[in-house]
Amino acid sequence: MELDWYLGLSAVLFSIGVIGVLTRRNAIVILMCAELMLNAVNLTLVSLSAQMGDIHGQILVFFSLSVAAAEAAVGLAIIIAIYRNHLSVDITKINLLRW
Repeated sequence: MELDWYLGLSAVLFSIGVIGVLTRRNAIVILMCAELMLNAVNLTLVSLSAQMGDIHGQILVFFSLSVAAAEAAVGLAIIIAIYRNHLSVDITKINLLRW
């Protein structure tokens, strides 16, 4: 397939992720949309790396996926801790910086 299809799919996935982050109130859905945006960028990196015949982009994606796995684990742990205190994951109802 041509590079345009991969870049188009990546743009659509990234757009869905941005819309999800901006419109949703559930913290878990927001984390999922952030992961979707990260995977769209990874798809772009892999596509461009394969097109140029260079492996450095694919190595960068490997490290990016490692960081994303750690970020998802830490983010989910934070959300669980907030849920235990507030019994909600609605980000409009949670204000941790309030005195």
